[in-house]
Formats: sequence, structure tokens, C-alpha cells
Amino acid sequence: MQGDQLDLLGALPVSATQLDSSDALLQLLDDWLANGWLRALDRAFAGFLLEQAPETSPAVLLAAALVSHQLGHGHVCLDLATTLAEPDFALSLPPEGESLIDTPLPSAVLAGVTLDSWRAALQASRVVDSQQPEQGSCPLVLIGSRLYLRRYWQYERQVVEGLRARLQPMPVSDDLPSRLQALFADSQQQPDWQLIACALAARGRFSIITGGPGTGKTTTVVRLLALLQTPAVERGQALRIRLAAPTGKAAARLTESIGKQVGQLPVDDAVKDAIPTEVSTLHRLLGSLPDSRHFRHHAGNPLALDVLVVDEASMIDLEMMANVLAALPPQARLVLLGDKDQLASVEAGAVLGDLCRDADAGYYSKQTRDWLEQVSGQSLAAAQLHIGDDSQHALAQQTAMLRHSHRFGADSGIGELARAVNRCAADQARELLTRGHFTDIRSQRLSGPSDPCFAALALGSDSDTGLPGYAAYLQVLDQQRPASSTAALDPLWQDWARAVLKTFDRFQLLCAVRRGEWGVEAVNQRVAALLQRRGLLRSEQLWYEGRPVLVTRNDYSLGLMNGDIGIALRIREPALIAGQAETDALRVAFARNDGSGNIRFVLPSRLPEVETVFAMTVHKSQGSEFEHAVLVLPEARNPVLTKELVYTAITRASRQFTLLESRPGVFEAAVQTPVRRISGLDLSPGPD
Repeated sequence: MQGDQLDLLGALPVSATQLDSSDALLQLLDDWLANGWLRALDRAFAGFLLEQAPETSPAVLLAAALVSHQLGHGHVCLDLATTLAEPDFALSLPPEGESLIDTPLPSAVLAGVTLDSWRAALQASRVVDSQQPEQGSCPLVLIGSRLYLRRYWQYERQVVEGLRARLQPMPVSDDLPSRLQALFADSQQQPDWQLIACALAARGRFSIITGGPGTGKTTTVVRLLALLQTPAVERGQALRIRLAAPTGKAAARLTESIGKQVGQLPVDDAVKDAIPTEVSTLHRLLGSLPDSRHFRHHAGNPLALDVLVVDEASMIDLEMMANVLAALPPQARLVLLGDKDQLASVEAGAVLGDLCRDADAGYYSKQTRDWLEQVSGQSLAAAQLHIGDDSQHALAQQTAMLRHSHRFGADSGIGELARAVNRCAADQARELLTRGHFTDIRSQRLSGPSDPCFAALALGSDSDTGLPGYAAYLQVLDQQRPASSTAALDPLWQDWARAVLKTFDRFQLLCAVRRGEWGVEAVNQRVAALLQRRGLLRSEQLWYEGRPVLVTRNDYSLGLMNGDIGIALRIREPALIAGQAETDALRVAFARNDGSGNIRFVLPSRLPEVETVFAMTVHKSQGSEFEHAVLVLPEARNPVLTKELVYTAITRASRQFTLLESRPGVFEAAVQTPVRRISGLDLSPGPD
């Protein structure tokens, strides 16, 4: 390293003084990789930069490896200031309780380094653009103290610019107040946030409707579509409306829910007919191209629509949001629907969470408040919202947070627990679980994998809940099976499969992690073994009757989506050739994703990637609902354990939530740890 470059390593402890060259830095990255603290991709990226620019300093190589690694953990960029404050947060260190290998950590390597000196090294590098990055082509981009991979800086810039261009309010018709009153004639709330959300969305090309479970997000958007479509139908120019969701499971749930609600709208049949009820995945909507990150629809080939509604928007990552905005016609409306407090997307970014930072406070300007009260007939005084500014809080003027839960009221332990977790109130959450005032929530301590409490819960022999475990669907499978003489095309086979799937869907074990004593893999094996010992399952081979599976990759040819759940059943198959006898065959039954309730039977060998699903990760459960959801916490604290994960698990339950824990303190630590997704996504005026 040259004397006029950043002396990154001059102030290091003795354990790291050997890192005085790029080769030595790469050796450190190799050690981190061997320990499992870094990904091979991150190490390779640093090596690639050194090949392209051999003079690249260790400071830049270290930053490059860390920004790549942070991206793999959902962060859009590496914040240098945050990294210097908590250096070891930038690596995948082992969970609490596991010993660290004797290798220098970032806290040792970065000791004595200042933000200014690190920024200076990056600004001096020819692999980093820091001045007018839009005109450059370097693989890294430095904006203030945030370091990006260029592609993700471009995504973030596209989202900011695309949304800012849609924030100017649109003119509305004089009859908007009367149309709102007609749609919400049965309103009992004051203020009625569903009505207010419709009013805000009616005047904008971009709007957000957020709220927790049971706050009526779907009801609101159905009425919004009626509000928008009615005058268009009256003019003879019906709007082209499309509905989408990030996953097949979420799309299927919205299809079913919207199909029921459209028929109840107080509008003409012509308007109902013009409101779509079919929901597609975002990948299908945009037209994903095989073996590519690209889509058929983009800025040069936009979608043919006037209104796009995207449900479960908390699951949208930054790259997908950029692609959606690029494919959207300039005059089209975009409505995002989702729970801002749920887990963020698996991929990089927390778009809905970033956009809803101020949703609780409101920040409506005086002009917006006056307009809302005028068109809605509602008073916002009791809401005690913060006063905002049209310029500083432009996004807030198009954001509505639904605040009244129709599912989880004051008498709901699930609702109270979810709200306590959302506030990071660990002591209150623990008290709710243990004091026994609510019968729909509880916690149980597990002594180990063979604890009989776990077996009773998984099997459904725990009398405290009165709800089934996994033995129930196998009893339906056995007791309601059609007679052996039932013809292959008899609808009894569909009815039977539907009953098995419906019963299975009532109960679900949710895990925070994949590996470990209480991870998905071990819990799946444990439950299968329990069911075998009870004689309910026979699983000598990979495929056996009763095996529940989760689809982990979309297969459009089969109509199966990531997140779909199926169960292997032995059914009667029609004869392939006339005159031959019908045969028994093992097929996997899936509910169709069209809201019809019909079942499709798929040959196991034709399925895309699947895994057994007695237990699933909380991430995979998003967009689902179960009568009884059980969260199984690992035995040690882990970086994935956050209040968003706990909140998401709790709100998957409609009637009963159970917390299983094997060590005290893990739950409290998770509740007190909000997700940190580092990004620069901010629509406030000023430089990005």
C-alpha cells in the first residue's frame, strides 16, 4: 500500500498486522470463507476487482467483499458509518453459543479506521464511481457513506425516480364524495380508514394501503376498484385492471378472497364484470424469460393496463420493484397492498417497509387533511396524526394505514401479542403469553427433541387447544377414502383430496431456521418419525401416501407456484387404453390457484423442486393462514430471529398461536431486535 493511500492497517491490533497488502487481505477473506463467515461469491468478487485493477488497495477490497456479503443478507448497500460502528455485523458470524475460530474479525481489521479515511480510499479507486456515477461504469458506486454494487444502485435510483414521478395528485370528479358514501354506506368506523384509503388512492397514480391482519386490505381494494371502474364503465371505456402478488400462494389467496367480495359490491353487474378476480404472480405478469433476470415487459414493451394492484407488497424486493415500475405505462395507476410490519423480501431490499416509515404517524398536510375530510365526510381529529408538508412528506399524502382490526379485536390474545411484538415490548409479550388471560395464545418450554409436549402438539393429542395436529389429516385420508370400487372419474376423489388438504392446512409448525435441533430439516424428520411410530404413516421410500410437500420453484406448465402445498394420495387412475382396467396410482394433490377449489393430481416425478413440509420457515408461510400456527424457536440466539419474524409467525394464526422454546431469553431477544435492512430508498426531496 502506498504511503499516500489510506493506511487501513496501520492501527490494527497485533493479530491483524500481517494484513499490509492486497494478497494478505485476500488470505483473510479466504479464512473468513473457510469459517463460513463469508460466501464464495463475496471472496470471488474481491479477487475479480484485484484482477481488473491490481493497484486496488486492501481497504477497497474489504469494502467490496462486505458489500457483496451484505447484499446476500438483504441489504441494498454497505453503510460505511454503520459498519465502523458495528463492524462484525457485516459478517455471517455463528449464532450465540458457538465458539469463534481464531481469525481476525472486521472489528479488529477496522480498528482505528475513520469514515473519512475509508471514503477517501474508495473515492481514489478506479473501481468506484463517486462523482456523477450515472455517467460511469465502475462496478462499485459510492453515495455519501453508502457503497453499492452498481446494479443495485441503479435499481434504487429507478425506484426513487419512478415513484417520485407518480406522486403528483390527479384531479378527481365532483361526484367522488357521493360514490364513496354509496360504497361505504354500511360504515361503522370513525374515521373509516378503508374509506380514506379509497379516497387517497382515487387521486393518485401511486398509492399504498398498509395494515395488519384483519384490517380489511382486500375489502378496501375491491371497493377501490369499484370506485375507479364505475365511471369508466359509464363512459363505455372500462379500465384495464390487473391484480398480482409476489408468490403463487399469495396470488391464490387473493384470487379466492376477491372472488367472494366482488359479488357483494353495491354496484351494477356491468361494473362487477369489469373487475377482475384472477390474480397472477409478478413473474407471470411481467413475463419472465427462461434462464434470465429479464422480462418480456419493460420500458420498451410496457404492460397493457390502466391499474395494477400488487398484494403482499412486503415480499417485493428492490430488483422486482424496479422491474414493475419500468414495465408500467406512465399514466397507469399502481396500488401497493401489504403489511409493512411483516418480514421483508428474501432478496435485497425492504421496499414496503422503507416506503411506510411514516405510515403510523400519518404526516398528512393541512391541504390533504382538509380535502380528505371534505370528500369523505370523516373527521381526522381523533386520529392524532402528525402534521406533514406536501413537499417534505409527498409520499405520505398517498399512503393510508388501516388501523382497525376486524379479526383481532381487544378480546384477541393473538392481536394483543402481535401489537406488543410490533412495539418491541418483550416484557409485555411475555406477560401476555404466561398470565393466561387469553386462551388463544400460549407458550411451552421444551426440554429436548423427545419432549412429550412436542409430540402431543404435533400429533394433535394436546387437549388444551381443542385443535387438530397432523394426525387429523391422516385420519381424514384413511377414514374418508372412497371405496375401492369408486370409478376414477367419480368426483368423490376430488372431494376426498380437498378434505385432506383442508384438514392439513388447519395446523402448521413454523421454524425460524433451517438447520439445528429445532430447524426445519430436523423438525420435519421428527414429525414424520412420530407419525410412523403411531402407524399413521408408512414412509419406507421417498414418496409415500400422506407425504405433504412444499413447491419451492414455479412451474407454469403445471400451474404450480413456489409456496404451493400438496399431499401424496393413492387414487384411481383411468385406463390409458380402452378395454384396460383402471389402476391405483400415487399422485400429489394440489388445490388449483384459480379460486375454484378444484384439485389437480400430479405425477410425483413431474414435480419441480419440492420438500417435505410438516414444518416450514416463517418466510415460506407469508401469504398463508392457519387455524393453529406454532412457532418453534431455536435453542440459541440467531441473527434471523427478529421481531418481524415473530410478528409474521403470530399473524399466520387465525384461532390459536403457540410458542415453543427450549431456552429462556431467546424470544425476548428476538422481539427486541427489529430487522435492519440498509438502503438509501427515500423519496424525500433532495439528493439521493
